[in-house]
Amino acid sequence: MAQHDPDLSLLFQALSDPTRRAILTRLAQGPAPVSELAQPTGLRLPTILRHLAVLEAAGLIATTKDGRVRSCAMVPGAFAPVHHWLDTQKALWEGRLDRLDAYVMRLMKEREQ
Repeated sequence: MAQHDPDLSLLFQALSDPTRRAILTRLAQGPAPVSELAQPTGLRLPTILRHLAVLEAAGLIATTKDGRVRSCAMVPGAFAPVHHWLDTQKALWEGRLDRLDAYVMRLMKEREQ
């Protein structure tokens, strides 16, 4: 059975919600105050704050407070574990598909003979 990385699970959980992905898409352009992040969603501030808490717990964003304004920014390199896991899975499945292709080609050649 494969071992499960709890940090990777937190990252995928955070990325599983479309609202959180939209927030990350916006933060990819640069830091933003919470009020700006909440505006396009139509969600109430407490709901947005819960989404931000999930993103922060996963290590994808960092928040700062300056007076009454709370701002969020993406954490550089936070997606590295996801990229690494996906690259590993891609290599695994490409290898399997290459072996399957070679097997099917060998069977086809054997049938031709």
